[in-house]
Amino acid sequence: MTKITKEEVKKVAHLARLELNENEINNHAEQLEKILDYIRQLEKIDTDDVPCTTRAIEVVNVFRKDEKKNSECNEELLELGPSREDKYFKVPKIINE
Repeated sequence: MTKITKEEVKKVAHLARLELNENEINNHAEQLEKILDYIRQLEKIDTDDVPCTTRAIEVVNVFRKDEKKNSECNEELLELGPSREDKYFKVPKIINE
C-alpha cells in the first residue's frame, strides 16, 4: 500500500486543468488516500452471496400507461399551426442535404 504522492496529485490536477497551491496539493493527497483506504475496506467485504444488480432499489414506472387514442380535434389542432401540408404540420428545413 503506497501513499498518494504530491507528484501524483499534481499530475491529476494538470490533467484536469486545475491549478493547486501547495496546501491544496497536501489536502487532496490526504483526501485521496482516505478514499483509497475506504475502497480497500470495501474490497474486504464478502459479497459472494449478494446477487448482482444495477440498482439499489427497484425502479417502477410512475407514469400512466402510454396508449394510442384517437382524437376528434386533429383538424382544429392543425389549424393552430403556422403552416401545414395535408394532415401534418409543415416546419422549416433545418438540416442541409
